[in-house]
Amino acid sequence: MTITANTSADGNELTIIVQGRFDFSSLQLFRNAYEKVNPKPKKFVVNLKDSDYLDSSALGMLLALRDYAGGDEADIRIINSNTDVKKILVITKLDELFKVE
Repeated sequence: MTITANTSADGNELTIIVQGRFDFSSLQLFRNAYEKVNPKPKKFVVNLKDSDYLDSSALGMLLALRDYAGGDEADIRIINSNTDVKKILVITKLDELFKVE
């Protein structure tokens, strides 16, 4: 499991790339990926292209990112999720809290 973060040239958008299993073992890496960026970006993208699994811990981490990013006002997109991951996001209704593309 690897998590990397890239900030856009203007600093307004942070892309977090999750590779491998997105589970409890990812907690600190995922949190560090966005909390250590200064200044705080206005937009966030979570790229799950290379992640084939997420568990309830990962769902909690996504919700923690949402709180950090401004709650209901947060601008967060989840992109490139495979069919199984997308199904989990729909079943848990997280597709109503995030832009799932």
